[in-house]
Amino acid sequence: MPDQPRTIVIGMLGCGVVGSGTLRALQENAAAIERQLNARLVVKKVCVRSIDKPRAVDLPRSLFTTDASEVLDDPEVQVVAELIGGIDPAGGYIQRALRNGKHVVTANKELIAKQGTQLLEEAAERQRDFYFEGAVAGGIPIIRALKVSLAANRVQEVMGIVNGTTNYILTQMAENGLDFGVALAEAQAKGYAEADPTDDVDGFDAAYKLAILASIAFHARVPLERIYHEGIRGVTDLDIRYARELGYAIKLVAIAKERAEGLELRVHPAMLPKSHPLASVNDVFNAVYVRGNAVGEVMFYGRGAGSLPTGSSVTGDLLEVARGILKGGSARISQTHYAERPVVPIEAIESNYYVRTLTDDKPGVLASIATCFGNNGVSLESVLQKQGHDVSAEIVWITHRTSEGALRGALRDIEALPVVRKIANWIRVEE
Repeated sequence: MPDQPRTIVIGMLGCGVVGSGTLRALQENAAAIERQLNARLVVKKVCVRSIDKPRAVDLPRSLFTTDASEVLDDPEVQVVAELIGGIDPAGGYIQRALRNGKHVVTANKELIAKQGTQLLEEAAERQRDFYFEGAVAGGIPIIRALKVSLAANRVQEVMGIVNGTTNYILTQMAENGLDFGVALAEAQAKGYAEADPTDDVDGFDAAYKLAILASIAFHARVPLERIYHEGIRGVTDLDIRYARELGYAIKLVAIAKERAEGLELRVHPAMLPKSHPLASVNDVFNAVYVRGNAVGEVMFYGRGAGSLPTGSSVTGDLLEVARGILKGGSARISQTHYAERPVVPIEAIESNYYVRTLTDDKPGVLASIATCFGNNGVSLESVLQKQGHDVSAEIVWITHRTSEGALRGALRDIEALPVVRKIANWIRVEE
């Protein structure tokens, strides 16, 4: 007679978008999970703010509580899934769970970016698993890939589209000619953007995720405040139109590179050649490109957010924890040895650049601006001149690869020219 399946008891904090997706994945795939593990994953309690709030998942009312201690302090609960987000009280709840001898799974990108090192050290000290696959790129298994599948590599570069909201907005601007405000309103109407979209459109969300990816890829402490970030508010329909004419697509990218002098860490809009593997990633999809010294180039692609995709990652982590419990082990792929690495200042990074200037339409303008570029050591690859309004001209410049410090020096000189009305925009070009 076969052994009776064991039971792994789970407590959950939060039942919003990610929590409901996790519960659905556990319910709909219960039979398959039991076959894989020869064990049942049973949710004993779900802590929520309001028991009476309508839920996207069908659970008995008795499973809900507003008292976190019924999850955190229950000796029968073996694994806690923290799915409420933010720093407080989530960080305190996770510490309390670990100190009570429980394994923890979370999808909290902000918390991992800001306090992940301390929490991992706490988990390792207490010999408890602490997994967070759902914190980056929704349903894409990028964290486990970096920790396990690509562990034999020295990772040289990680580059990704890791924010679905901004990718949707830029896709709508490119494909339907919408301006930023209209595309943002559409994203909000469809639930892709929050009422306050600051975290997404100003690059904070992507910076959280880059901090996590870079720390794992380079085995380094990555202070969030050292990641340079810009958002997409300044990207216009004109920039997108000129990018297309020049053979590029504009995307918000998160980039981490290892250099001899330190780590290059940045989030900003960039023009990507249409041949670049990330250029065709559209709508709310995410993708992460990784270059390693052994594997070469690989790319991971999928839905970067949403209830079920992120719930899928959280559930995968729950299964991984359950396997460890069943084998009597824990903390099998936790990484706690992070080196202190210098971060390269943004002025020292090198790129090609797109610069759009609005100028007087008169002889000598091109030569004056080109001289400013030349005086700062910036060489030019191409120039595109368009007729502006009245007696103005719009000139688009593409530079050869140069340091950002040199480019910024040239822009200061150009802006001071009497014939230049303004520098309308400039965007990095990632060749």
